[in-house]
Amino acid sequence: MLVQLLTHTPEPEKVVAAAARLCYSASTIDRLLEQGPKERETFLAKILSLGHLSVLEHVAFTFGIEGISRACSHQLVRHRIASYSQQSQRYVSLKDRLEAVIPATIAEQPELAKRFQGLLDEAQRVYGELLDAGIPAEDARFVLPNAAETKLVMTMNARELLHFFSLRCCRRAQWEIRALAVEMLLAARRAAPALFVDAGPGCLRGACPEGAMTCGAATAVRREFQNLS
Repeated sequence: MLVQLLTHTPEPEKVVAAAARLCYSASTIDRLLEQGPKERETFLAKILSLGHLSVLEHVAFTFGIEGISRACSHQLVRHRIASYSQQSQRYVSLKDRLEAVIPATIAEQPELAKRFQGLLDEAQRVYGELLDAGIPAEDARFVLPNAAETKLVMTMNARELLHFFSLRCCRRAQWEIRALAVEMLLAARRAAPALFVDAGPGCLRGACPEGAMTCGAATAVRREFQNLS
């Protein structure tokens, strides 16, 4: 898996702080932008603690993501307040090489891993035969598995990213999208630490929101994200 923060709104913390200050001030836009870094950090912490999150919608982050499975991307696009551009299986042939994600639970068992790889090889072989027979790629791709790797570009605003992290950094999230979310969080924190300092699963900010479905390890999760780097 490769996750890159390709670009983001310039000076995202400055933009969010100015938007938030505007709600409570009669000052001009230029004056609102004059806030110093330390003052801005304190102000943003207060805004986030108050739940005044609409101002985070003014800044966006664009990620390049490679090496995730189609199973993972199907989960990812359920986050509808985002924009996605995904590599097409209609136009990009996988005839020469079918890259796939193999779950660790399978890879750790040699016999099962061998059978799994055999199925991948057979799927690729049949896929190639269909293409050679003149079947359109958009139809031949029906034999490709959820394990097939994909790549995409995704843009989310900061508010939706906070929501995404709260759900997908949770230990109850599926392992692959959780790993993706953690990599995205690291990149977002480097770009805008004051906006994402407390980002992560819901248990970082209070009681576990999962109720009876909790993993029961909130203390360990908090420690994990405090030491995240």
